[in-house]
Amino acid sequence: MAEVLVLIDHNAGLVSRAAGELLTAARALGAVHAVAVVRAGEADASRAVAAQFGAAKLSIIEAVDGHPITPSVDALASIAQASSPAAILLTSGAKGKEIAGRLAVRLGSGIITDAIELASDFSATQSIFGGSTVVHSKVTHGAPVITVRPNACEPVAAESSPEMIDIPINHTSSGVKVTSRQAPVKGGRPELTEASIIVSGGRGTNGDFGPVESLADALGAAVGASRAATDAGWYPHSNQVGQTGKTVSPQLYVACGISGAIQHRAGMQTSKTIVAINKDGDAPIFELADFGVVGDLFNVVPQAAAGVQARKS
Repeated sequence: MAEVLVLIDHNAGLVSRAAGELLTAARALGAVHAVAVVRAGEADASRAVAAQFGAAKLSIIEAVDGHPITPSVDALASIAQASSPAAILLTSGAKGKEIAGRLAVRLGSGIITDAIELASDFSATQSIFGGSTVVHSKVTHGAPVITVRPNACEPVAAESSPEMIDIPINHTSSGVKVTSRQAPVKGGRPELTEASIIVSGGRGTNGDFGPVESLADALGAAVGASRAATDAGWYPHSNQVGQTGKTVSPQLYVACGISGAIQHRAGMQTSKTIVAINKDGDAPIFELADFGVVGDLFNVVPQAAAGVQARKS
């Protein structure tokens, strides 16, 4: 059976939900060799996730200089050169794409980014050109290096006892010195790109995101915003969903007061189920929605939040 390398995505010892998704996808393609590049004392979470999601092998590498990118490239390159894997999978994101790009150059391999589906022949499905086109791509030279978009598949547990593999790593100098670290400030809601449910608000909120946040909290969801809302200063740019913001693929996306311009659609149209709430019945978002409600969000959204809370109590 072909071996598939998977880099476990984590930050400060916390493994992302996307790591479980990636390991699940890799299991359908071959024997999974999970790789975790961690700082000292941060390996336990990666071991647990590798065992929970069916890794056959596991390599734990401690980052020598604490740099977030170079040690991961060194580790994956050394393992790939020793084991000749059928593919190398990483999570799409700023960090994952940088590692993938450097690794592809190091190995002389082709690279595919932002895959939303993988086939048994390691061809990938991508949504490109602002989501207007779906393409199928396949690397033709070297072991394919592929980054997979978070929420592209549902994580499915498959308990295993992965074999620990020690690989000599040829570390290269990163040319960067880490002088200090600051842990990210996390709120009570899920990270936008990892959330399985997102409730977003747009121009129709008129700057009042209270109903949007209430529904998000009732659903245990993340809060997103359209470019119009963030440009107006109504919500932080870090929560922007769209072509110039974050690309998301949750199980459920609720668009509140968002017209559905192509800029926004490009960032969320691969969501599994889309619900649109807008008082303009001709808004383009309804062309994309699985379910639509024509009405004032300030009337509809509080009722939806109350209904969710009633079901939970």
